[in-house]
Amino acid sequence: MIPVTTLKDRKVALFGLGGSGFATARALILGGVRVTAWDDNPDSVAKAAAEGIHTEDLHTIDWSQQSLFVLSPGVPLTHPKPHWTVDLARAAGVDIVGDVELFVRERRAHAPDCPFIAITGTNGKSTTTALIAHILRSAGYDTQLGGNIGTAVLTLDPPKAERYYVVECSSYQIDLAPTLNPSAGILLNLTPDHLDRHGTMQHYADVKERLVAGSDVAVVGIDDSHSALIADRVQRAGVKMVRISRRNVVADGIYAEGTKLVQAAGGAMLPFADLDGIQTLRGSHNAQNAAAAVAACLAVGVSADDIRAGLASFPGLKHRMQPVGRRGRVVFVNDSKATNADAAAPALSSYDRIYWIAGGLPKSGGITTLAPYFPRIAKAYLIGEAAAEFAATLGEAVPYEISGTLERAVAHAAADADRDEAAASAVMLSPACASFDQYKNFEVRGDAFVSHVAALDGMTMLIGPVAGEK
Repeated sequence: MIPVTTLKDRKVALFGLGGSGFATARALILGGVRVTAWDDNPDSVAKAAAEGIHTEDLHTIDWSQQSLFVLSPGVPLTHPKPHWTVDLARAAGVDIVGDVELFVRERRAHAPDCPFIAITGTNGKSTTTALIAHILRSAGYDTQLGGNIGTAVLTLDPPKAERYYVVECSSYQIDLAPTLNPSAGILLNLTPDHLDRHGTMQHYADVKERLVAGSDVAVVGIDDSHSALIADRVQRAGVKMVRISRRNVVADGIYAEGTKLVQAAGGAMLPFADLDGIQTLRGSHNAQNAAAAVAACLAVGVSADDIRAGLASFPGLKHRMQPVGRRGRVVFVNDSKATNADAAAPALSSYDRIYWIAGGLPKSGGITTLAPYFPRIAKAYLIGEAAAEFAATLGEAVPYEISGTLERAVAHAAADADRDEAAASAVMLSPACASFDQYKNFEVRGDAFVSHVAALDGMTMLIGPVAGEK
């Protein structure tokens, strides 16, 4: 854990006692800070109090005595309206920050030169973050991975020289990190998202821009208009800019030509790596992720050979287009994190012949937007509450069966794929649905898929056993 020593002996108010909120409270207390914590959920308050965290309704505290207000990123700062604690802090002139800001202050105080890569974007953040951390670890670097990817940043080991940090940042975290200053900052892309919390697309883009604007080296994907404009502005402001693209040639940066990554510098175009055959980096979206990872790793001093080796050995992000097993010509792919149609599209675009397992708790819009990928689907196996709705959408365009359960779908899809004479095919769980009708979350659903695949005869598993299994 990272003790927040920069606020030692000061009073700090904290709101939000979820996972990252608890971690932040502990890090503050460990650093000698006098914390007063609260949450709108009485159970969370009771849990914090039981663990020795001082709790008090923030309506009743003396805000003039607070040196800082720490807000959990899940709590509204601006839209649809500021949380009541935000109004109280602002009225008292108390600065509002989040856990990422506390991390960057500790880094600046104790190891300002330790490499720090921060990643944001609407899509691809987690894969890019995991890929960068894998490259660094494979090259032998002391690597800390955290942030929005699921590990609270203040639970990482404390900053020190030669320790590398790879931190995924949501727009909410950036909004609460006014002095964010990574060694290399990545903005992958921007499409409308979280507008309920940002009000407008422009405000959302402005927040994302802050991450690269404060970077020593900015890595920006320029395949959408918002990001392209951000790259121009940030470069004009004097930040070293590396542009990346999965569609177009760039003059200085990294771009993709099919599966090949090309490094452009000073007018020279040099082949850097070929992603062909790397199952975990299939598809043009992963070419962009890989280009960003290459650019960021080069920026913090990783050798080209170490980067290529890390790309080739990347095991993939769990539950996201993750090849988990193989039997003959058939690969089995866990894409359980695809909880809506847009999220399922990258996986469906990355394989030519698919035995598709889909369904669960349906979301608005169903799978109508996936129609362009229907010709790739040899057969669909529909599960959960969405089965009838998805069957109606598929109609006569795609052969399907209503399997009902994931176990039955895996067994039937595997048997059908075995009989397929195609050179290669994929049995893919990419549900385009939430999991809550049958599973606690998408992780549990993905683990169940892996377990069912592992139970098939003749399987060669490409990953280790699911936790709890032997």
